[in-house]
Amino acid sequence: MRTWALPEYIEDILPAEAARIERLRRAVLDLFEAHGYELVMPPLLEYVESLLTGTGHDLDLRTFKLVDQLSGRMLGVRADITPQVARIDAHLLNRKGVARLCYAGSVLHTLPSGMNRTREPLQIGAELYGHAGIESDVEIQRLLMKALAVARVKECYLDIGHVAIFRALVRRGGVGPELESELFRAMQAKDLPAVTGLTRRLEAATRKALAALPELYGEAEVLGRAARCLPDYPEIRSALAGLQALSEKLRDVARIRCFDLAELRGYRYHSGVVFAAYAGGWPNALALGGRYDEVGKAFGRARPATGFSLDLRELASASPDGARRSAILAPYRPGDAALARAVDQLRARGEIVVDDLPGHAGTRRELGCERQLAKRNGKWIVRKLKA
Repeated sequence: MRTWALPEYIEDILPAEAARIERLRRAVLDLFEAHGYELVMPPLLEYVESLLTGTGHDLDLRTFKLVDQLSGRMLGVRADITPQVARIDAHLLNRKGVARLCYAGSVLHTLPSGMNRTREPLQIGAELYGHAGIESDVEIQRLLMKALAVARVKECYLDIGHVAIFRALVRRGGVGPELESELFRAMQAKDLPAVTGLTRRLEAATRKALAALPELYGEAEVLGRAARCLPDYPEIRSALAGLQALSEKLRDVARIRCFDLAELRGYRYHSGVVFAAYAGGWPNALALGGRYDEVGKAFGRARPATGFSLDLRELASASPDGARRSAILAPYRPGDAALARAVDQLRARGEIVVDDLPGHAGTRRELGCERQLAKRNGKWIVRKLKA
């Protein structure tokens, strides 16, 4: 085995891609800051019981675990930064009102989340705590669309669901935990025969409603259809009203491709609206998000919460290729004060200036320089680099 080989689905990021990703990271974080979102930096490692609190079984399976040699306790390498930010809001900030937080950092997954997906995503996201109304859902989703616009991603659209509808049906229908888990899997697969078979012993109204969910997807008209065929429970009325409000309030910034009432992604974690952002021609979701009001309870401080996250690698791949910045080659002239001043002035204006080193004239093109500093009439000027 080659000693320099990396584990499967783990890879280096080389200079050109790294530069694109870093430009995006800065631009998106600047966008978040301009909207009042404060940057936090949670640790890469935490005790497992803290890292997985309130997140459900799925995140547990995705988390690498190891034993801490100092304490003997089990540690986890974070697979998602969002629960860490919820902990910070609940235990460290202790604000009574709205808190807007953002973050950027690596996470690690035990298995890739899909074909050709890395096990080390570069996660960036924004979270809003302390507000339970539709207004904060709208703010978060509008911010997401602005982040995609900053990355110059074209033909973006949203898919939106609401996990409270399925929850209301199973709770009011007296569905036990084991059957609920089986129904959840069938709903995710849009397996109507399986749903029909699993619900055959439930009361007629619950059976009919659960069988309808896999077919309740489409544009905004599906919300009216859902209101007619689902039970008139307050939770369902509230969920459908919230989705209708989103449809109206996001019209100017986002195309909602479909409302999918059987979309239960993050069901054990999310509590309300869930959404995913896609771009035309790109197979994977560029962003995932939703409302997760119940996570704060696990930290001992219930707080309404909504947010989203993106993988910067995926975002950079979907973004149009940015032109590589041209660099300027500065000759090796130690002690030349005028040259040093010229280099400092160029760098202060945002130019890339690379100092030449003796003995490498034949490999200068590898430096990415298309221009050079040259002396003319006693002054240092920038001109095209000679071949």
